[in-house]
Amino acid sequence: MGHHDAGHPDAGHSHHAHNHANGHANDHPHGPGDPHGDPHGDPHGHAHSDPHDGHGAERTAATVITVSDRSSRGEREDASGPRAAALLAEAGFDATTRIVPDGAESVRRALEFALESGARLVVTTGGTGVGPRDETPEGTRPLLMRELPGIAEALRREGAREHPTAVLTRGLVGVAGTPPSALVVNLPGSLGAVEEGLAVVLPLVPHILDQLDGGDH
Repeated sequence: MGHHDAGHPDAGHSHHAHNHANGHANDHPHGPGDPHGDPHGDPHGHAHSDPHDGHGAERTAATVITVSDRSSRGEREDASGPRAAALLAEAGFDATTRIVPDGAESVRRALEFALESGARLVVTTGGTGVGPRDETPEGTRPLLMRELPGIAEALRREGAREHPTAVLTRGLVGVAGTPPSALVVNLPGSLGAVEEGLAVVLPLVPHILDQLDGGDH
């Protein structure tokens, strides 16, 4: 799991991501009009943070996708997904969570739906290791227009400071979707991996999104 088993996530049911007290939960299992709803996906719906900041400005949309067979079946509580969503909310994003089973196809469909829904940052947690069901990178790569290997390498390097097996993580980072494009980040499934990984990624996100929107270097 996470750094110890780089591809087998600590996951479970979706939880509310709180940034402000007026965050809310959406009980639709795939959201209205989800063309990629997976019958094995999150049985308890999505969780959202407040879509506006404290000044009423609209917050940038983000999606967290927990990839786990056991969590999608309700056999294990999801810890990494809600934690990632909470950290994104604290960083100013309107974060939505979802749980899908392991496998390249379920990951690809969930990513496609997140991109179609307007997410500018998509974080997956779980399925990045070398186990037979760890196929998150395989579901991600076909959607990436440009890979950002330097960030993926930084994530592995940071994880390896405490957990040598973090080098086994095969997670990808890259740009996907039609303009305005999104940043997609694969993280391992443990709480520690999510916290350490987002500490590396989040400071870079404003610059990346500005570049994707045509900003100056």
